[in-house]
Amino acid sequence: MDRVVDQIEKKAIENNIPIIQKEGLLFITNYIKENNVKHILEIGSAVGYSAIKMALIDENIKITTIERDIDRYNEAVNNIKLVGLDNRISIYNEDALEYIDTNKYDLIFIDAAKAQYIKFFEKYKSNLNNNGVIISDNLKFHGFVENPELTNNRNTKQLARKIKSYIDFLKTNTEFQTTFYELGDGISISKRKNQ
Repeated sequence: MDRVVDQIEKKAIENNIPIIQKEGLLFITNYIKENNVKHILEIGSAVGYSAIKMALIDENIKITTIERDIDRYNEAVNNIKLVGLDNRISIYNEDALEYIDTNKYDLIFIDAAKAQYIKFFEKYKSNLNNNGVIISDNLKFHGFVENPELTNNRNTKQLARKIKSYIDFLKTNTEFQTTFYELGDGISISKRKNQ
C-alpha cells in the first residue's frame, strides 16, 4: 500500500501537479488523529493524494472530495480505486462553487483555486459540525504573498494578492478564530468563536 501511495506522490511531483507539502500533510494528519476527525470535505482533489493519505489514518474516516479538472479527476478516481478506498472516498467532478452539499463535516480542507478561497470558505462554513474546523493550505504561495517582488508574472502577483486578501479576511472574521502556522506552504485552522 505504502509503495502505491509513494508512486502516486512521485508521479504528481514529476508532472508538476500541486500536492500538499510533506510538512503540511503531517500537520493535518496529526490534527485528524488527535481530534478524532471522521468526516472530511476536501475542496480540490488534484490526483487524490491528500484524500488517500487522510483516509488511511483510520478506517472509519469518510471523505468527500471535489475536483473541477476532468483529467485530474479521472486520475484521482483511478488512484483511489488502486488503493482500495473507493468505498470511503467519494469524489465529484464539479466546480466546488456550484456543488450542492448538505452534509456536515468535522473538517473542511481548502486546497483548490487560490483566487476563490474566500468564496469557498463562505459557501461551506455552514457544512461544519459544531466543533468542526476549516483548514486552508498554500497561504504562503511559495513566498510570493509576503514577497510579491520575487516574480514578474502578472498572474502570480494577482494570485498572491488574492491570498493576502484571504488572510486578511480570516484575521478580521468576526465569526471564526483563525490560527496560522508557518508549516509547509502556510496553513491555517479556523474554528467558530462561540465554541
